[in-house]
Amino acid sequence: MAITRILSLAFQAAALVVTASAASAQELRPWMPSEIGQAWSLGYEGQKTSITVIDDFRSSYGIQGNLRGQTELLRHGEWTALEAGMMAPSAKVHTQDFTNTKAVKLRKGLNTLNLSYGMIGPEGYSSIRWSAREASIIKYAGDGKAVVVKAAGNDGIAVGATNAAGEVDYLNRDLIGKKSAIFVGALSAHGTVGRPASLAWYSNTAGSDPTAQNQFLVVGVTGDKTGLYGTSFAAPIVSGYAAVLGSKFKKANATQITNQLLNTARTDTIQGYSVDLHGRGEANISRALAPVKIK
Repeated sequence: MAITRILSLAFQAAALVVTASAASAQELRPWMPSEIGQAWSLGYEGQKTSITVIDDFRSSYGIQGNLRGQTELLRHGEWTALEAGMMAPSAKVHTQDFTNTKAVKLRKGLNTLNLSYGMIGPEGYSSIRWSAREASIIKYAGDGKAVVVKAAGNDGIAVGATNAAGEVDYLNRDLIGKKSAIFVGALSAHGTVGRPASLAWYSNTAGSDPTAQNQFLVVGVTGDKTGLYGTSFAAPIVSGYAAVLGSKFKKANATQITNQLLNTARTDTIQGYSVDLHGRGEANISRALAPVKIK
Protein backbone atom coordinates (compact mmCIF):
# COMPACT_ATOMS: atom_id res chain seq x y z
CA MET A 1 0.00 0.00 0.00
CA ALA A 2 2.27 2.69 1.33
CA ILE A 3 5.90 3.53 0.88
CA THR A 4 8.25 4.45 3.67
CA ARG A 5 9.48 8.02 3.76
CA ILE A 6 12.35 9.16 5.93
CA LEU A 7 11.32 12.41 7.60
CA SER A 8 14.43 14.46 6.95
CA LEU A 9 15.02 17.40 4.66
CA ALA A 10 18.70 16.60 4.34
CA PHE A 11 18.53 13.11 2.85
CA GLN A 12 20.70 12.87 -0.25
CA ALA A 13 22.53 10.27 -2.34
CA ALA A 14 26.22 9.94 -1.60
CA ALA A 15 29.05 7.44 -1.30
CA LEU A 16 28.71 6.04 2.19
CA VAL A 17 31.33 6.19 4.90
CA VAL A 18 30.62 3.58 7.55
CA THR A 19 29.83 4.88 11.03
CA ALA A 20 32.66 6.25 13.14
CA SER A 21 33.46 5.50 16.78
CA ALA A 22 30.87 5.68 19.54
CA ALA A 23 29.93 9.04 21.01
CA SER A 24 31.62 10.21 24.18
CA ALA A 25 29.30 10.00 27.17
CA GLN A 26 28.26 13.14 28.99
CA GLU A 27 29.67 15.56 26.45
CA LEU A 28 27.37 18.52 25.95
CA ARG A 29 27.41 19.51 22.28
CA PRO A 30 26.37 22.88 20.78
CA TRP A 31 23.25 21.35 19.18
CA MET A 32 21.93 19.94 22.46
CA PRO A 33 19.43 21.60 24.80
CA SER A 34 21.38 22.83 27.83
CA GLU A 35 18.96 21.09 30.20
CA ILE A 36 20.28 17.68 29.21
CA GLY A 37 23.65 18.52 30.78
CA GLN A 38 21.87 19.35 34.03
CA ALA A 39 20.12 15.96 33.92
CA TRP A 40 23.44 14.16 33.43
CA SER A 41 24.98 16.07 36.34
CA LEU A 42 22.25 14.63 38.55
CA GLY A 43 23.20 11.12 37.41
CA TYR A 44 20.34 10.52 34.96
CA GLU A 45 21.70 9.22 31.66
CA GLY A 46 19.16 6.59 30.64
CA GLN A 47 20.57 3.74 32.73
CA LYS A 48 18.68 0.44 32.44
CA THR A 49 16.43 1.68 29.64
CA SER A 50 16.34 0.80 25.94
CA ILE A 51 15.84 2.91 22.82
CA THR A 52 15.02 1.02 19.63
CA VAL A 53 15.47 3.00 16.43
CA ILE A 54 13.59 1.76 13.38
CA ASP A 55 15.25 3.36 10.35
CA ASP A 56 17.63 2.96 7.40
CA PHE A 57 20.86 1.21 8.36
CA ARG A 58 21.74 -0.67 5.16
CA SER A 59 21.12 1.52 2.13
CA SER A 60 23.77 3.18 -0.01
CA TYR A 61 22.45 6.65 0.79
CA GLY A 62 24.11 9.00 3.23
CA ILE A 63 23.73 12.43 4.80
CA GLN A 64 26.52 14.78 5.74
CA GLY A 65 26.20 16.15 9.24
CA ASN A 66 28.04 17.00 12.43
CA LEU A 67 26.84 15.81 15.83
CA ARG A 68 30.17 15.06 17.51
CA GLY A 69 32.61 17.71 16.40
CA GLN A 70 33.44 16.62 12.87
CA THR A 71 31.62 16.28 9.55
CA GLU A 72 30.62 12.70 8.81
CA LEU A 73 28.65 10.89 6.14
CA LEU A 74 26.20 8.43 7.70
CA ARG A 75 22.96 6.72 6.84
CA HIS A 76 19.75 8.28 8.14
CA GLY A 77 19.34 5.62 10.81
CA GLU A 78 22.93 5.92 11.92
CA TRP A 79 22.30 9.61 12.52
CA THR A 80 19.05 9.16 14.43
CA ALA A 81 20.45 6.32 16.57
CA LEU A 82 23.60 8.33 17.27
CA GLU A 83 21.58 11.38 18.27
CA ALA A 84 19.33 9.41 20.63
CA GLY A 85 22.36 7.70 22.17
CA MET A 86 24.17 10.97 22.69
CA MET A 87 21.14 12.40 24.50
CA ALA A 88 20.93 9.34 26.79
CA PRO A 89 24.51 8.01 26.90
CA SER A 90 23.82 5.14 29.30
CA ALA A 91 20.74 3.82 27.51
CA LYS A 92 21.00 0.69 25.38
CA VAL A 93 20.39 1.71 21.77
CA HIS A 94 19.05 -1.05 19.51
CA THR A 95 18.34 -0.79 15.80
CA GLN A 96 15.95 -2.39 13.34
CA ASP A 97 16.43 -1.79 9.64
CA PHE A 98 13.48 -1.04 7.34
CA THR A 99 14.10 -4.30 5.52
CA ASN A 100 13.16 -6.18 8.69
CA THR A 101 9.37 -6.08 8.96
CA LYS A 102 9.17 -8.44 11.95
CA ALA A 103 7.56 -7.24 15.17
CA VAL A 104 9.74 -4.88 17.19
CA LYS A 105 11.30 -6.64 20.17
CA LEU A 106 10.85 -5.14 23.61
CA ARG A 107 13.58 -5.40 26.22
CA LYS A 108 13.56 -5.51 30.00
CA GLY A 109 12.88 -2.12 31.59
CA LEU A 110 11.53 1.01 29.95
CA ASN A 111 11.36 0.79 26.16
CA THR A 112 11.34 3.79 23.84
CA LEU A 113 10.81 3.37 20.09
CA ASN A 114 12.11 6.11 17.80
CA LEU A 115 10.25 6.45 14.50
CA SER A 116 11.89 9.05 12.26
CA TYR A 117 9.94 7.89 9.23
CA GLY A 118 6.44 7.92 7.80
CA MET A 119 4.28 5.34 6.07
CA ILE A 120 2.98 7.39 3.15
CA GLY A 121 0.25 6.58 0.68
CA PRO A 122 -2.55 8.21 -1.31
CA GLU A 123 -5.52 9.54 0.63
CA GLY A 124 -8.54 7.27 0.61
CA TYR A 125 -7.63 4.09 2.49
CA SER A 126 -10.04 3.41 5.34
CA SER A 127 -7.69 0.91 6.97
CA ILE A 128 -4.20 -0.46 6.46
CA ARG A 129 -2.98 -4.05 6.60
CA TRP A 130 0.18 -3.37 8.53
CA SER A 131 3.29 -5.52 8.61
CA ALA A 132 4.14 -7.14 11.94
CA ARG A 133 6.53 -4.25 12.60
CA GLU A 134 4.03 -1.39 12.43
CA ALA A 135 1.27 -3.55 13.95
CA SER A 136 3.49 -4.18 16.98
CA ILE A 137 4.41 -0.50 17.29
CA ILE A 138 0.77 0.61 17.20
CA LYS A 139 -0.21 -2.06 19.74
CA TYR A 140 2.64 -1.13 22.10
CA ALA A 141 1.53 2.50 21.97
CA GLY A 142 -2.11 1.56 22.52
CA ASP A 143 -1.30 -0.76 25.41
CA GLY A 144 1.25 1.56 27.01
CA LYS A 145 4.07 -0.97 26.65
CA ALA A 146 6.60 1.43 25.06
CA VAL A 147 7.07 5.15 24.65
CA VAL A 148 6.56 5.55 20.90
CA VAL A 149 8.18 8.76 19.65
CA LYS A 150 7.08 9.64 16.11
CA ALA A 151 8.57 12.40 13.97
CA ALA A 152 5.58 14.55 12.99
CA GLY A 153 6.62 15.08 9.36
CA ASN A 154 7.86 17.86 7.13
CA ASP A 155 4.87 18.87 4.99
CA GLY A 156 3.86 21.89 7.08
CA ILE A 157 0.42 20.37 7.74
CA ALA A 158 -1.46 18.97 10.72
CA VAL A 159 -0.55 15.48 11.89
CA GLY A 160 -2.71 13.02 9.99
CA ALA A 161 -3.79 15.50 7.33
CA THR A 162 -3.43 15.13 3.56
CA ASN A 163 -0.43 16.89 2.02
CA ALA A 164 -0.29 18.90 -1.21
CA ALA A 165 0.46 15.73 -3.20
CA GLY A 166 -2.70 14.06 -1.91
CA GLU A 167 -0.77 11.73 0.40
CA VAL A 168 -1.20 10.76 4.03
CA ASP A 169 1.15 9.42 6.67
CA TYR A 170 -1.05 6.52 7.77
CA LEU A 171 1.24 5.65 10.65
CA ASN A 172 0.60 9.11 12.09
CA ARG A 173 -3.13 8.55 11.73
CA ASP A 174 -3.06 5.20 13.48
CA LEU A 175 -1.02 6.53 16.40
CA ILE A 176 -3.46 9.35 17.18
CA GLY A 177 -5.13 8.55 20.48
CA LYS A 178 -2.65 5.86 21.49
CA LYS A 179 -1.78 6.42 25.13
CA SER A 180 2.02 6.18 25.01
CA ALA A 181 2.62 7.80 21.60
CA ILE A 182 4.16 11.25 21.17
CA PHE A 183 4.37 13.25 17.95
CA VAL A 184 7.37 15.59 17.73
CA GLY A 185 7.55 18.73 15.64
CA ALA A 186 10.55 20.98 15.12
CA LEU A 187 11.42 24.45 16.33
CA SER A 188 14.20 26.29 14.52
CA ALA A 189 16.11 26.69 17.82
CA HIS A 190 15.93 25.73 21.47
CA GLY A 191 13.61 28.25 23.07
CA THR A 192 14.16 30.28 26.21
CA VAL A 193 11.92 32.81 27.92
CA GLY A 194 14.29 35.58 26.81
CA ARG A 195 14.61 34.21 23.26
CA PRO A 196 11.51 32.21 22.37
CA ALA A 197 11.83 29.93 19.36
CA SER A 198 9.66 29.71 16.24
CA LEU A 199 8.24 26.64 14.58
CA ALA A 200 10.48 25.44 11.75
CA TRP A 201 8.92 26.30 8.39
CA TYR A 202 8.76 22.66 7.31
CA SER A 203 7.40 21.12 10.50
CA ASN A 204 4.03 19.46 10.69
CA THR A 205 1.77 20.81 13.42
CA ALA A 206 -0.62 19.53 16.06
CA GLY A 207 -3.69 20.67 14.12
CA SER A 208 -7.19 21.25 15.47
CA ASP A 209 -7.88 17.73 16.79
CA PRO A 210 -7.67 17.92 20.61
CA THR A 211 -6.51 14.30 20.79
CA ALA A 212 -3.52 14.96 18.52
CA GLN A 213 -2.81 18.26 20.29
CA ASN A 214 -2.52 16.40 23.60
CA GLN A 215 0.13 14.07 22.11
CA PHE A 216 2.23 16.72 20.38
CA LEU A 217 5.55 18.23 21.52
CA VAL A 218 8.14 20.42 19.83
CA VAL A 219 11.93 20.65 20.30
CA GLY A 220 14.69 22.64 18.65
CA VAL A 221 16.38 21.22 15.54
CA THR A 222 19.52 23.31 15.12
CA GLY A 223 20.45 22.45 11.58
CA ASP A 224 22.65 25.54 11.40
CA LYS A 225 24.97 23.71 13.81
CA THR A 226 24.61 20.14 12.55
CA GLY A 227 23.58 20.31 8.90
CA LEU A 228 20.69 17.99 9.82
CA TYR A 229 17.17 19.32 9.31
CA GLY A 230 13.72 17.80 9.64
CA THR A 231 11.50 16.32 12.31
CA SER A 232 13.61 13.16 11.92
CA PHE A 233 16.09 14.90 14.19
CA ALA A 234 13.48 16.25 16.60
CA ALA A 235 12.22 12.79 17.56
CA PRO A 236 15.56 11.43 18.90
CA ILE A 237 15.80 14.32 21.35
CA VAL A 238 12.49 13.31 22.89
CA SER A 239 13.47 9.63 22.75
CA GLY A 240 16.59 10.54 24.72
CA TYR A 241 14.50 12.51 27.19
CA ALA A 242 12.22 9.49 27.73
CA ALA A 243 15.22 7.27 28.51
CA VAL A 244 16.75 9.85 30.85
CA LEU A 245 13.43 10.23 32.64
CA GLY A 246 13.18 6.46 32.98
CA SER A 247 16.55 6.35 34.72
CA LYS A 248 15.14 8.48 37.54
CA PHE A 249 11.64 7.05 37.73
CA LYS A 250 12.69 3.42 37.56
CA LYS A 251 9.27 1.95 38.35
CA ALA A 252 7.33 4.21 35.98
CA ASN A 253 5.67 2.60 32.99
CA ALA A 254 5.71 3.91 29.43
CA THR A 255 2.42 5.75 29.78
CA GLN A 256 3.61 7.53 32.92
CA ILE A 257 6.84 8.58 31.21
CA THR A 258 4.88 9.77 28.17
CA ASN A 259 2.47 11.80 30.28
CA GLN A 260 5.28 13.33 32.31
CA LEU A 261 6.98 14.61 29.16
CA LEU A 262 3.71 15.99 27.82
CA ASN A 263 2.55 17.52 31.09
CA THR A 264 5.81 19.38 31.76
CA ALA A 265 6.26 20.97 28.33
CA ARG A 266 6.75 24.75 28.23
CA THR A 267 4.76 27.27 26.23
CA ASP A 268 6.62 30.39 27.39
CA THR A 269 9.72 29.49 25.33
CA ILE A 270 7.78 29.49 22.03
CA GLN A 271 7.17 32.57 19.92
CA GLY A 272 3.45 32.95 19.19
CA TYR A 273 2.53 29.76 21.00
CA SER A 274 -0.64 28.13 19.69
CA VAL A 275 -2.03 24.75 20.66
CA ASP A 276 -2.94 24.18 16.99
CA LEU A 277 0.71 24.59 16.00
CA HIS A 278 2.75 23.48 18.98
CA GLY A 279 0.48 21.11 20.89
CA ARG A 280 1.59 20.86 24.52
CA GLY A 281 4.69 22.98 23.90
CA GLU A 282 8.47 22.56 24.04
CA ALA A 283 9.67 19.43 25.83
CA ASN A 284 11.76 20.27 28.89
CA ILE A 285 13.72 17.55 30.65
CA SER A 286 14.51 19.66 33.74
CA ARG A 287 10.83 20.16 34.48
CA ALA A 288 10.07 16.52 33.74
CA LEU A 289 12.72 15.36 36.22
CA ALA A 290 11.72 17.79 38.97
CA PRO A 291 9.20 15.70 40.99
CA VAL A 292 10.20 13.15 43.59
CA LYS A 293 7.81 10.67 42.00
CA ILE A 294 5.31 10.58 39.16
CA LYS A 295 1.92 8.96 38.76
